Amino acid sequence: MKRTSFAALTTLAAAASFVPACGSANDSDDGAEIESSSDLVIGDRLSGISDADFAEAEDAFTEVEGVADGLGPIFNEAACGNCHTQGAIGGAGEQIERRFGRFDNGRFNPLENKGGSLRQLFANGPFVNDQERSCPAVPLEVEPAEATVKNVGRLTTPLFGLGLVDTISDSTLQNIAASERGTTNGQVNMVTILLPDPRDPSQRLGGQRAGRFGWKAGVPNLVQFTADAYVNEMGITTDHCINGTRVLDFAGESKPNGVAVDPECEDGIPGLDDGIGECVAGQTTVQDDVELFAKFMTFLAPAPRGPGSTTQGQILFTAALCAGCHTTRTFRTPDKPFNGVPGNFSFRPFSDFLTHDMGALGDRIGNPGDNEARTRRMRTAPLWGIRFRSNLLHDGRATNIRDAVRAHDGDARTSVTLFNALPSAQRNALINYVNSL
Repeated sequence: MKRTSFAALTTLAAAASFVPACGSANDSDDGAEIESSSDLVIGDRLSGISDADFAEAEDAFTEVEGVADGLGPIFNEAACGNCHTQGAIGGAGEQIERRFGRFDNGRFNPLENKGGSLRQLFANGPFVNDQERSCPAVPLEVEPAEATVKNVGRLTTPLFGLGLVDTISDSTLQNIAASERGTTNGQVNMVTILLPDPRDPSQRLGGQRAGRFGWKAGVPNLVQFTADAYVNEMGITTDHCINGTRVLDFAGESKPNGVAVDPECEDGIPGLDDGIGECVAGQTTVQDDVELFAKFMTFLAPAPRGPGSTTQGQILFTAALCAGCHTTRTFRTPDKPFNGVPGNFSFRPFSDFLTHDMGALGDRIGNPGDNEARTRRMRTAPLWGIRFRSNLLHDGRATNIRDAVRAHDGDARTSVTLFNALPSAQRNALINYVNSL
């Protein structure tokens, strides 16, 4: 990691009130954003969608599902909007889901035979299904005794501005990664596309795209992000049709600790919870709820900048090497984005969307066969709108910026050292800057 001496940091801090923001147009704040001049309100929509269409998508996002809709047999919440609440619908959440796993011969084992690394927190109780048959209670999942990676928290992430993030090209992220070699060593996480966004001709079923969503940058687009959450967080299974090929990756019911439930008793609907019907040659259809959820997320505007930003705070943020991962560069959407968001729209999420070795802060959860070093890698969390969140870091352990910074490790260890060395007034200026983003 690039080193900055305490002397250099102090010099920068002392000069902060006299030195203007510097750097290219792609990697520094401009005056308008420093002054927080924005007409946006948290929860606003981007242009490109009508009020009526956005309201329809939001209604679907906030609709509470029940057993008859396919909820369960095990789940974490009954509506997308029940988790994404902070600031406005679509924000971060207070819920913290739980994961587990173990290492066998140095390789991660998600214990698929025990239901996989995600431990859903709720289960359907006993009910009477459509055939007037009384069903026993679905068992609540527990952490398996053989797990050695235990009770790992995963906080609900905010969704503001993610439609803009979806338009970032793979080459842009790869160029950022190349620029970080020898410093923060960020890596692009290339992942398999299980459900392409049909509007993007560059995405194909089984192809590769840079992951950018989720704590591990393990999801390549918002449509797949939605289908994955629908089945894993709510237990609602769907299928899809891409150019005549039926997609069944999100059609399998979760099994409480790996034990199958009577299909007529898991949610009252044997088989697929909400399918698309036929899938014939040349047809492309995304299940309607997944399409609406993705549409809502696509058109959520970024959170507006808040008060408290100063040139001194910005300089300290850069000098403490925070900008090495939480880049201050400005991204810009293409002339005609595939997903309908505004073209040539500049946005600054304060993330490189790469994964970094976070040392002791890494959650040690990974894909089957990952080595331990890979399980410590985490995606750089975007900082925009951070003031609307009550808990920080992947497991919610921090409730303020100071504690969140001090919990960093691995590639960010030098930043912690530099942050701790600052006089309290300068630390506060840096913290105020972050809270303004």
